[in-house]
Amino acid sequence: MIRFNKKAIALLSTLAIAASVAAVPPSQAEAAPVITAANSTIFGPNVYVFDPSMSVSDIQGITNAAFTALESNEFSSDRYAFLFKPGTYNINTNVGFYTHVAGLGQNPGDVNITGGLNVNADWDNGNATRNFWRSMENLTITPASGTTQIAVSQSAPLRRLHIKGELHLFDFDNNWNAGWASGGFLADSIVDGQIVPASQQQWFSRNSKWSNWTNGVWNMVFVGNTTAPAGNFPDPPYTVVEKTPIMREKPYLYVDAQGQYRVFVPSLQTNTQGASWSGGATPGQSLSIDDFYIARSDTSTAASINAALSAGKHVIFTPGIYHLNQAIQVNNPNTILLGIGQPTLIPDQGTAAISVADVDGVKIASIMVDAGPVYSPVLVKVGTTGSAVSHASNPVSLHDITVRTGGAVSGTNGTSVEINSNDTIADHFWLWRADHGAGAAWTTNVSKNGLVVNGNNVTIYGLFNEHHNEYQTIWNGNGGRLYFYQSEIPYDVPNQSGWMSHNGTVNGYASYKVADSVTSHEAWGLGVYSFFRDAAVKLNSAIEVPNVPGVKIHHATTIWLSGTSGSEITHIINNLGGKVYANSPAEAMRQTWSEFVGDGAVDTQPPSIPAGLTATAASSSLINLAWQPSTDNVGVTGYDIYRNGALIASTAQTSYADNGLTPSTSYTYTVVAKDGAGNSSAASSPATATTQSGGGTETALDRTGWTATSNPSSGEPTSNLFDGSLATRWTTGAPMQPGQELIIDMKSSKSVQKVVMDSTGSNSDYARGYEVYVSADGANWGGVVASGSGTGPIVTATFPAQSARYIKIVQTGTDSSWWSIRELNVFGSQGSGGGGNTALSRVGWAVASSPVSGDAAANLLDGSMSTRWSTGAAMAPGQTLTLDMGSQQSFSKVVLDSTGSNDDYARGYEVYVSADGTNWGTAITSGTGSGPVLTAQFSVQNARYIKIVQTGTASNWWSARELNVYA
Repeated sequence: MIRFNKKAIALLSTLAIAASVAAVPPSQAEAAPVITAANSTIFGPNVYVFDPSMSVSDIQGITNAAFTALESNEFSSDRYAFLFKPGTYNINTNVGFYTHVAGLGQNPGDVNITGGLNVNADWDNGNATRNFWRSMENLTITPASGTTQIAVSQSAPLRRLHIKGELHLFDFDNNWNAGWASGGFLADSIVDGQIVPASQQQWFSRNSKWSNWTNGVWNMVFVGNTTAPAGNFPDPPYTVVEKTPIMREKPYLYVDAQGQYRVFVPSLQTNTQGASWSGGATPGQSLSIDDFYIARSDTSTAASINAALSAGKHVIFTPGIYHLNQAIQVNNPNTILLGIGQPTLIPDQGTAAISVADVDGVKIASIMVDAGPVYSPVLVKVGTTGSAVSHASNPVSLHDITVRTGGAVSGTNGTSVEINSNDTIADHFWLWRADHGAGAAWTTNVSKNGLVVNGNNVTIYGLFNEHHNEYQTIWNGNGGRLYFYQSEIPYDVPNQSGWMSHNGTVNGYASYKVADSVTSHEAWGLGVYSFFRDAAVKLNSAIEVPNVPGVKIHHATTIWLSGTSGSEITHIINNLGGKVYANSPAEAMRQTWSEFVGDGAVDTQPPSIPAGLTATAASSSLINLAWQPSTDNVGVTGYDIYRNGALIASTAQTSYADNGLTPSTSYTYTVVAKDGAGNSSAASSPATATTQSGGGTETALDRTGWTATSNPSSGEPTSNLFDGSLATRWTTGAPMQPGQELIIDMKSSKSVQKVVMDSTGSNSDYARGYEVYVSADGANWGGVVASGSGTGPIVTATFPAQSARYIKIVQTGTDSSWWSIRELNVFGSQGSGGGGNTALSRVGWAVASSPVSGDAAANLLDGSMSTRWSTGAAMAPGQTLTLDMGSQQSFSKVVLDSTGSNDDYARGYEVYVSADGTNWGTAITSGTGSGPVLTAQFSVQNARYIKIVQTGTASNWWSARELNVYA
């Protein structure tokens, strides 16, 4: 996950909290880790077992060299475990990627690091949001500085630690600002001093103790802690559960009094508070190392591991990457799979990585799984689908499980983890579809769902689940309990039409989905975040649960991190709660819902009647509609649009572009609001508009040299679209579904205003629905220029004249027929342009920007090139300029002049217009800047307000010296 937003850390003064923090620089070593007796053990060369009799400088050198190699090596194939036998070690080291540091005592006090053991974020200037994939456990840290710094985000668990001093969960950047950090896990630990999260955005703490917890940002959850902070959600953002209802702590490796390796398996406990070892040794069972098969990635295979399991052995996975040609199959009850040093399993043949039979007491801990190159339906499967067996007295427990789809290696899967066994306990998951790294793209590292829970009475603590293509979590079992949920929905959704749930009727897929059949479920502390990077996408509700008395959600929040202008999470839960859509004001970035308790009530109340409907003719074939949002006791899900009394479309937005109309013709519209229960409002007051008279002539453009690509494609290629023959065709080779697309490259920029798709001869293969986009560069598409539904073999899409090289047609309907076209023609307009040469008077105009800086937006209108406006921040998508011309004007060109700050031009832009400054519709033009004078031309518009959205990314500030609008 990558964070882009710091506004929330204004909840406290970070510098006031942490001014006394002294950074402890890591020692540096040039040499690679030295091979000594430390790594000549039964665990292989990447496990170092240190003894207090060993040279401190040697230990320091080995750990420093590993950190130097792995500090910023996010997708390294190296793995290390540093294990310390009982004793005291005066070393000061940092923990990098793929590094596991653990004490080998039976209790944390048996091993004491007296210099320092820290995680910093110096490699990314204090930004800890990618400090993943490392762990620390079962030891005491007595920091020489008095403070331990562990600046981490996901998949960096802290267990069985005793920190004799303060604990800071963040790092500073070069200017001593608190850098971003975004989620971590602390369990079964004691911190003598205070814990300072500072900018840490969310955190989960279980069965631990500290002197004071200083602050919270968005979502902090505390379960079974003895000193949890007080406060009422949402401010501070604390969720406190007094006791942990059921838990078996993670198994761990240790050495006994005779110096023999053993594995300790903590007992199952209920209703606990505080660390399991605070009053003495953790209760449980000790197993001989002889009961374990020691797996090594350089010598072990799936077959040898499975043979050991069949013979009744447990398995310790040592550091490395294990390529599997079959699943690791656990069939025996009470089997333990324990990883040390971040071992990573990759199924290469489309199987699961781990498959567990429906048996008692299996324990799986500290294992990573990467999706392989061949699609796996599920990567980790626990139990048999449909099982009715109770495991309440001896449940399966899963600890520190990380599953990745893409990132380190390109891979794909259906579900990351599927839990079928009843009564399973899950204790810290990160299920990550990669947003960066190898294979990270919408159609490449496909992962449909992160977690599917089919078993009953499953309990999960600390679920991090992100970026999967559809529902992040699906919970089908009854009696489920969840404590802490952190989920970013996918960054890379390419368009709304391809990301619709409920049979294409609801925007997006809820992150947390409890099935309609569930009658009992309870969850505490849920955070769902959006960064729609690639399109103006909306998610209707972050959480969907059945409205029945046995379902309860305590403390939920939604956050708009950043994203394309127009993107949003519309509701928090079941159409309840406000939307998040921008960084400011505060309520636009964060919304909260304190308590949802299902009541089983049937909703019979219709939404309010849509008010303020306007109809504006934009061209000879286009009328733009806009209206004010309706309200409802539960939530409005959409609107039906009627033209001359006939239903023509449905939308979740409060605007609609009606295309393909006849010139000089009057049309009358009404709008009806709907809610999720099927209730409809009365029709709005009508609005009437007459299309413009048109003018000019349309000419089919010469298609010589044109090419096209499609998704999906088939044996009937896109070249058939341009061969002049109705005897050939292009087709998807698959039934119509939303998101299929054609992209036409006309090889040079042309003026276009109509696309004709001719399916004659395959008369049923016309697009059931379509959207048309245009682009100058094939990368930045802006808004829809035309949309509609086909009714026969010839589909015609008309729109205001556009200047573009690329045209994209997205099929938005569903039908069993393949989408196919025999000939595709594009028509240009001659003589329909004009204008754009007379600058409008700017007297009385006003302009506002987001963000704001000391370079005021008013400088854009002062007539002086010696002053300028600027964002005061690096260019990022979603920055805006909004111009109020005081009254409605007619115009066709906007010019932003950055001369004098020549590199500060917008790297990308979209232009919107509005009559009221509230309802903006879709972008009228978009493009990319290439120099200090940015000119945006478009068909003649009539509006009072103009909004320019910056859509590119650059280290330069976005700035301009003068803004002019032309008739």
